[in-house]
Amino acid sequence: MSLYSEDELLPLSALADLLFCERRAALHQIEGLWEENLFTIEGTHLHKKVDEVLSPESRGPMRVVRGLLLRSLALGLSGKADVVEFHRVSGQDKASRQEEGQEISPAVVLPSLSGFWRPYPVDYKRGRLRHEGGFEAQLCAQALCLEEMLGGAVPEGAIYYGKPRRRLAVVFDAPLRAKTQAAARRLHELVASGQTPPARYEKKCDSCSLLALCLPRVTEGRQRVATYLSVALD
Repeated sequence: MSLYSEDELLPLSALADLLFCERRAALHQIEGLWEENLFTIEGTHLHKKVDEVLSPESRGPMRVVRGLLLRSLALGLSGKADVVEFHRVSGQDKASRQEEGQEISPAVVLPSLSGFWRPYPVDYKRGRLRHEGGFEAQLCAQALCLEEMLGGAVPEGAIYYGKPRRRLAVVFDAPLRAKTQAAARRLHELVASGQTPPARYEKKCDSCSLLALCLPRVTEGRQRVATYLSVALD
């Protein structure tokens, strides 16, 4: 298994960008463009409210940590988890499993705390309760970071949506893990290429904060004209 160096790590949050739109990911990671809109402001406000709560805290058989720094050299990603809950388990199953040369235990030991604990990442998103592939891959990447850092299995997490104030449970099954790993590899390929993909308008563009900078309706038309002229003049 090849590992990335510390200098090669990319933002974990960029996975959601990539799976929403590769051009958006490139505008952020290659060109360094950023623009706020109502949706990003609402998201920032929601994350700020999470960060304002004291951490860590105990809730019965659960320890809650906010703003936990994450890193995976296997994925080449780093970032910060909104919330990681550590649920106490009654006893540790001794049947650990092997994954890509790493022994994965069903639970982890935490400094200064007795017993065994299972990590459960929770990512906060604005809007209504819904399945969103990019969000679920981003959460899965957090789980993979935790597994690599702590050596314990992270089978499930949740996305908390701000509008209904409800959680959507996400199981980190084999297909989602494979999708997440493939997205991380593609993100590195995209950034290494230094090339921003051409614009292509879709309905989802209307909700993108980079719409005014990307101008997909305008630049898409220019590309068609350029292609036509290239063929005509060849």
